[in-house]
Order: sequence, then C-alpha cells, then structure tokens
Amino acid sequence: MAIQYLALATMIVLYSLMFLGGYISAAGLGLTCPEWPLCPNGVMPSEEYLIEWIHRLAAATTGALVIATMVASFLNKNADLKIKVTSTLATVFVITQITLGALVIDTMLHAVLVAIHLGIGILLFSMVLLTTLFAFRISRNPIPATA
Repeated sequence: MAIQYLALATMIVLYSLMFLGGYISAAGLGLTCPEWPLCPNGVMPSEEYLIEWIHRLAAATTGALVIATMVASFLNKNADLKIKVTSTLATVFVITQITLGALVIDTMLHAVLVAIHLGIGILLFSMVLLTTLFAFRISRNPIPATA
C-alpha cells in the first residue's frame, strides 16, 4: 500500500511546486536568486532569496519523490507495465525539469526555455497523475490467474 501514498504525496508536492513556480514567474521573481543551485549566501539564504530557495528545495524534494515512486513501482510485484512506464517517464521529465530550471537561470529567463520548462512541467504532472491513478488500482490481494 505504500506505493499509493508515495505516489499521492509526490503529486501533492509536485502541484505545490508548480503553484510556487507560477507565482515566482508571475511576480517577476525568477532571478531573485541569480546563481544555481545555491543562492549567493549558500545553503541558508537571506530573506531576499527565500521564495526562490523554497522553490528549489521543493524541486529537489519532488525529484527525490518521483524517483522513489519509480523505484517502488518496479519493486511492487503487483504493479503492471502502465505504472512502470508512467513513473519512468515522470523520472525522465523531472530530471529534464531540473536541468531546464538551471538553464533558465543561467540564460537569465530566456523566453523559449521558460516556455519549454512550463511545457515539460505539464507533461511531468500528467505522468505523476497517471502514476498515482495506476497505483491506486493495484490490488491489495491479487487474484491468481486461472489457466
């Protein structure tokens, strides 16, 4: 049953990350922390970098959760191919997102990269949502197939 709640937690954290990213973008705060991966003050940022630092921390947490969900899908003996595919695609997309996030900062918010970052984020959310739905369809007591 752990995979269901792991997938659900991943989806909730990812949604929160996307909400926060949207706020940062709309508020024009995308370059408040102009260095990547850490802000100028190091691991613990000053108040001026806090919102962007929280976004990056949420992104790292999301990445870890997405990867953990994929691993859990492969370890669960009752998981079918669909959940393995969606969780693997989510892992590819989350790694892509983190890389794009770094590039967006390095290129000073290049519009095309920001748009691609948004698009990949939507694909990532779609795969995490499907993974969560498939996780909740895993039977608690699988019925053995009859020959």
